[in-house]
Amino acid sequence: MGDVSFLADQRGYLLDTHTFLWAVQEPARLGRLSRQVIESSETTLYLSAISAYEVSYKHRLGKLQDYAFVVENYAEVMRRLSVVDLPIALAHSYQAGTMEWEHRDPFDRLLVAQAALENLTLITDDERIRSHPWVTTVW
Repeated sequence: MGDVSFLADQRGYLLDTHTFLWAVQEPARLGRLSRQVIESSETTLYLSAISAYEVSYKHRLGKLQDYAFVVENYAEVMRRLSVVDLPIALAHSYQAGTMEWEHRDPFDRLLVAQAALENLTLITDDERIRSHPWVTTVW
């Protein structure tokens, strides 16, 4: 699909959706290393546009009621955490749909595709993602 990297050679970290939620409301749930990375002023943190969809969709379904503040103040919460919005490109979507991985969660598939294509380390506690060979993770 060609080189479509938004980030060129910059190394950064992509927050999994649960990592974003926990960093905002429940930082004690974060792993030691993930907390250090998130709190470091040297770190560039990215948040995928798919996370906004996942949080708002699951909240609407009643699954994330404890995170109503995040849903209702999403852009402000992003600013407070100093995360950079990572848009979804055609290459991300294509990669997510075609990669050989039996994981069926479309949110996770897209996050893995974005991390791989953008050369980002994914901050996640999800074992299925952490075992994926295409992506570097920390927790």
